[in-house]
Amino acid sequence: MRLITVAGPPSCGKTSVVLRTVESMQERNLKIGVVKFDCLTSEDQHRYNHAGIPVKKGLAGGLCPDHFFIANIEQALQWGIRSGFDLLIIESAGLCNRCSPHIRGVLAVCVIDQLSGVHTPRKIGPMLKSADVVVLTKGDIVSQAEREVFSFRVRQVNARAAVLPVNGLTGQGNLLLQKHFQNAPLVASLEDYKLRFTMPAALCSYCLGETRIGPDCQIGNVKTMDFS
Repeated sequence: MRLITVAGPPSCGKTSVVLRTVESMQERNLKIGVVKFDCLTSEDQHRYNHAGIPVKKGLAGGLCPDHFFIANIEQALQWGIRSGFDLLIIESAGLCNRCSPHIRGVLAVCVIDQLSGVHTPRKIGPMLKSADVVVLTKGDIVSQAEREVFSFRVRQVNARAAVLPVNGLTGQGNLLLQKHFQNAPLVASLEDYKLRFTMPAALCSYCLGETRIGPDCQIGNVKTMDFS
C-alpha cells in the first residue's frame, strides 16, 4: 500500500487539497483511505465521508500531537492494509510549527497558506524543511508578486522539494500532485523506519499536568531565557 503524510498549519486547506486531488483517482477505481490526526476537535471526517472516503479520526487532547501521531501511525498503516486500500493518506495539523510528522521512506507533503505572509516559510520548521512536496494554497487571493516572493522563500527553506500551487476549491494545479501520490513508495510496515526529524522535547512538569507558575514548579526538560 502507498502511504503519504500530509502536514500543515491549521486551516491552510489540507483537507480541500486532498479531496480535490484524489477525486479523479477514485474515478479510476483506486481505493483510498484517510487518517485524520488533530488536537482538540475536527469535523473534516464528515467531508471525507461525504466524498465516500473511509476515514478514522484521532484527537491528541492534552498530549503533544507529534507524540500522539507516532504512537498510532503503525496501527493506522495496518488498518489501511486490512481495509485493502491502494493509498492511505495521513493528515496531521502542525499546531506548533515545530511538528515533524514526516517519515523517511514515506512521501512527505507540506501544505501552506500563502495568505499567512511571506515570512511564514522560515517559521514553520521541519514539516516544511523535510517535505518532498510543498503545496501552496489560496494563491488566487494574493497578488502575483506575493506568490513569487512566497515561492522563493519556500525554496530558500527547502530547495529540493517540488513546489506546487494548488487551488483547494477548484482543484486547479492538482495533476502534478496526483502523480506524486501515485508514485509514492509502497509500505508494508513502519517498524524500524525513522522520523525525518526529532520530536519536540519532553518531559517537563507541565507535560505531566502541573498548572502552577514558579521556578519551584519547573522540573524536567526546561528551557529559560536570559533577561539580564
